[in-house]
Amino acid sequence: MGIRIIVDSTADLLKEIKDQVTVVPLTLRFGDEEFVDGVDIDHRKFYEKLVDSDVLPTTSQATPAAYVPYFDEVKDNGDTAIVMTLAQKLSGTYQSATIAASDYDNIFVVESGSAAIGFGVLVEYAVRLVKEGKSAEEIVSLLEEKKNDVVVMAVLDTLEYLKKGGRISASVAFVGGVLNIKPVISLIKGEISMIGKARGAVQGNKLLAQEIEKAGSVDASMPLMFGYSGLDDEAVKKFVSDNSQMWKTDDYSISPIGSIIGTHIGPGAVAIAFFKNN
Repeated sequence: MGIRIIVDSTADLLKEIKDQVTVVPLTLRFGDEEFVDGVDIDHRKFYEKLVDSDVLPTTSQATPAAYVPYFDEVKDNGDTAIVMTLAQKLSGTYQSATIAASDYDNIFVVESGSAAIGFGVLVEYAVRLVKEGKSAEEIVSLLEEKKNDVVVMAVLDTLEYLKKGGRISASVAFVGGVLNIKPVISLIKGEISMIGKARGAVQGNKLLAQEIEKAGSVDASMPLMFGYSGLDDEAVKKFVSDNSQMWKTDDYSISPIGSIIGTHIGPGAVAIAFFKNN
């Protein structure tokens, strides 16, 4: 009897972590085209289509039925499962998982309160707890506690996708483009908020670093992940190098940002997800 971690495909995970969990894919739609996230569309194809498309893609939540085959397998093997989902405010997937789990014993559902790399660091922490031999109840309790310490921030390269998503007006986006404005955003409890603006990439990176310090120092003993949107990771690598004194660790990962958050921020973003020290 073992403990399995089941997540949905909105969690940004490195291959070594992904190989240790079960991933339930969501459905992504570009107009009339439908794709199974992570199955027939990967990060590269997603960003290529995002740039070329006139309309923003939409994501369909996982249904309760989508979880049933995975839960049946857990039951048949006599295992226990901890199901982790993206934030409720971004999708109804948490509700679907909860509905499906009600027909099974030994299946626990945890809403991450995040998505993309923020979801990813929490999944990495869960995998660590399983390896440490914690019980399912202990793991759930620790996840519910520590998810409140996860900080996700990013500096964006463009305002265009916030405009397309209706989060800012066309006039604000136009002026921002003329002035080369780089907004800094946060993802807190499933909500994307703009927390600052700077002119140009250099000042944008400086502002992101300042906002990270304001949020609380990085807990180097916990998972740390940097993210980038688009096809090029050079900007995020430079940010990590330029601000290495803030991390005080070489134990971190870099991942492309997935479709849920990538849709809203567009290509060229530099992001970080970390657990803050209390």
